[in-house]
Parts: sequence; C-alpha cells; structure tokens
Amino acid sequence: MRNWLNNLNKQQKFPPLLSRGLLYSLSSARDPNPGCWRIFGYLILVLLLTSSCSGSKKNELKVGDTAPNFKVADIKGNPVYLDSFRGNPVIIRFFVTDCKYCKADTSVFNEYFNKHKEDGLQILYITTTADHKLVSNFSDDLQIPFPVIIDQDAIVSKLYNIKIVPQTIILSPDHKIVSAILGGVGKAELEELVGIYFNKQQ
Repeated sequence: MRNWLNNLNKQQKFPPLLSRGLLYSLSSARDPNPGCWRIFGYLILVLLLTSSCSGSKKNELKVGDTAPNFKVADIKGNPVYLDSFRGNPVIIRFFVTDCKYCKADTSVFNEYFNKHKEDGLQILYITTTADHKLVSNFSDDLQIPFPVIIDQDAIVSKLYNIKIVPQTIILSPDHKIVSAILGGVGKAELEELVGIYFNKQQ
C-alpha cells in the first residue's frame, strides 16, 4: 500500500499528495486511542481521494510544482513575502488554535527552527482563526519564535487547497513543493525532508 501511495503522490494533485503524511501520522500520532485515530485517518484519505477524482482543475498542485507566492502580514504586523525567502527551505504549517495535534508538535518545529535558523531555515505558521487574541495567546503559550499569520479570508489556504489541519508543506530552497504532511510531524520527518539542504552546506 505504501508504494501505491508514494506513486500517487507523484502523479496526483493536492489533496492526494497528503497520503504520505497520513501514513506517518497514523504511526506517530500522540493519541491515547491509536486504533480510532488510524481508522479516522484512513477515512480522511478515502474522502481526499474521492475529492481528487471530481474533475475539478482548480489548484492542481503536486510534488515538484513551484509553490504559489503570497504576501501577508504576521500577527505583529510584519510583512511576510514568500518569495523573499527564495534560496532557503521553507516549512509552511497550517493550523487552528483549538487543535490538539497542532499544539502537540509545535515544540518540534520550535526546536528545529532554533537549530537551523542561522542556516536560513524559514517556518511560517498560518491559521484561519480570525480571533487575534486567541492566535497571539497560542503563539505566546507555545513560545513560537517564527512568524505566525492570520490568513484573512483563507487566501493562502485556498492557494494551497487546504481542507484539513494540521497540514505541513515543505518547500525546497528553490521553492518547489517537496512534500505535504497531514497530521503530526516528528524530528525524523523533518530531518528526512529538510535536513538534506543543511547537510549539503556542511
């Protein structure tokens, strides 16, 4: 099944690209009832596959495509322009404030960012949660050191066809889409997908 899903990732548009992340999430999700989470994950996968066959041509993103550019502002009012990070790997994390899985692995992103920020790593946390105070509290409580963005009118989410969170998009230094991960992300996953760019610098 894993080989079939890997082949699907290379051929299909989002959201089927998320299948690899689903497999990872099902094996590593921090949940007291992993059996239920596994069943839930496969149900989501079926729904995503069904939606991919609907014939829609909108937002046909796949691995290897250039990531859509966007210009927004973070919760501190600082402008964030994706193209300004060209030449550096970028991790784009879509989340909502009341999602326990979005909170559970934020420390992993924090640690990885602090480890590689001098190497040029960029991480963006993007949410459609409109309440500025909730988002600010989320950022402060989890001590997030990188930009946190409120996605007004879901403009960025629509660009990337985000339907379910948490979802993580990995971009290469030339801003090609490397992977999309649905669910939890671990250190090993980041090292596999992003660490290769830092190893080349050493």
